[in-house]
Amino acid sequence: MAIAPSLDPKPNQCSSTLVQNIDAPTELVWSILRRFDRPEAYKKIVRKCTMLAGSGGVGSVREVALVSGLPGKVGRERLDRLDDDMRVMVYTIIGGDQRLENYQSTTTVHEDGGGTVVEESYVVDVPEGNNEEETRVFVNTVLRCNLRSLASVTENLAKCNN
Repeated sequence: MAIAPSLDPKPNQCSSTLVQNIDAPTELVWSILRRFDRPEAYKKIVRKCTMLAGSGGVGSVREVALVSGLPGKVGRERLDRLDDDMRVMVYTIIGGDQRLENYQSTTTVHEDGGGTVVEESYVVDVPEGNNEEETRVFVNTVLRCNLRSLASVTENLAKCNN
């Protein structure tokens, strides 16, 4: 997994882009990732997801219960963009007790030969008491785990379907 150059954050924010290669068909990867109502299908940090508004389309709001050991127990997230043609998903954390304020994530899925490339970029405020590097390391670690889990889930599904 590569880490691409970071975005241009505002003062007191940090950002980064992570890239994950997946040995599974793009349609399969997108079908799992695009399910805003089912992040626990591949995000191991999510214990449970409850839809608070909508059913998974743009404007939907979900509450995710996080596994123990992470800072915070719940997060509320809004789906800002879901483009099936371009395979782009954008969501924003809008509440909860986790420490990620003004967090916005953009995920894109691209075909690459017989496999798939997933890029996830984010921008987030640096919490009081932390610096940019500490914040980036924390968020990148969580995203790296999520992306590796997405790869594992979809690669296993692809093997079962063949």
